Amino acid sequence: MNGHDPAPLTNVSRAEEAARLGRHRRLIAGRLVGPVGAFLSTLVVGTAGYMVIEGWSFNDAFYMVATTITTVGFGEVRPLSTVGRLFTIGLIAAGVTLVWYTMSLLVSTIVESSVRQRWERRRMDQRIQRMAGHVIVCGYGRVGRQAVEELRRDRQAVVIVETSAAALAAAEVEGLPMVLGDATEDETLHHAGIDRAAGLISTIATDAGNVFVTLSARALRPDLAIVARADNDDAVPKLRRAGANQVVSPYAMGGRQMAQLAVRPSAVDFVETLLRGVDGELLLEDLRVAAEAAVVDCTIAELRRDHGAVMLLAVQRDGRSLLPPPPDLRLRPGDVLIAVGREQDLSPLEETCAGIRKKG
Repeated sequence: MNGHDPAPLTNVSRAEEAARLGRHRRLIAGRLVGPVGAFLSTLVVGTAGYMVIEGWSFNDAFYMVATTITTVGFGEVRPLSTVGRLFTIGLIAAGVTLVWYTMSLLVSTIVESSVRQRWERRRMDQRIQRMAGHVIVCGYGRVGRQAVEELRRDRQAVVIVETSAAALAAAEVEGLPMVLGDATEDETLHHAGIDRAAGLISTIATDAGNVFVTLSARALRPDLAIVARADNDDAVPKLRRAGANQVVSPYAMGGRQMAQLAVRPSAVDFVETLLRGVDGELLLEDLRVAAEAAVVDCTIAELRRDHGAVMLLAVQRDGRSLLPPPPDLRLRPGDVLIAVGREQDLSPLEETCAGIRKKG
């Protein structure tokens, strides 16, 4: 399924068309409030006018007003007085004005909505094209929204990929960059900027969907960090074989956290504080050593000496975690440092590991 294929039979096209029609209806309904109110007011005033001026019954007066303001052209219900004829001329003028005003308003609203939609889509595409180092979140359901909330709290740019127009409407309210399309399609992932992304999170509701998304993303970006959701235990090895770096089961993780909170709540709260970085407190970060970084071939002891305010908890190398890292361990390109510290202390070490600063 192609998220940008104009063919009318795709699910994405139907969702996009439904969303577009919904926006049109809401816009038109809002614009028609005034004309409808004016039309009803004219009916009331005209009916009351004939009843007062000509002394007609309500039925005769209402019928005369309806045929007059709609310019149907039927004859008079009863002979009119001079004042009644002048009053009728005013009603005709009001009816013609309302009809033309309403028609012009409808046309302008439809044209404006179409132009605005194209302009907003083009602006969104340009916004995504300028992004780099962002995280693509495939699926904006309950798990996806929580992931996006955590990423935004960490000031990480995100792009939402969804097939549901309703979910994208919720993302639009939050001002999030979004792509309406099938995340298993290469074109959709390219549209989301996968070639410039720092990572991808797949939170589609089905395990099969997450497997396909992971396969597509891994084929396009062999070096991309991919985190996938798994609802069933047997999906975990499949997702890892498909190329996911990490596989998370929301139910298993929730159960483990509840158990930990029951037996060691203080420790869990401390870890949560590190992960969230609340109110400028300590942060838990992973720092990858770049090939051109000045810390390459430095020992852990030297790194601790130069960055004493940062606590080095572990070093991840070749899929293994060295915890705690030995002081004489020399860093290599690709090593990942797990460090704890304040943001102002972690930033210099992060820049050094990324090769932004040179040693000495």
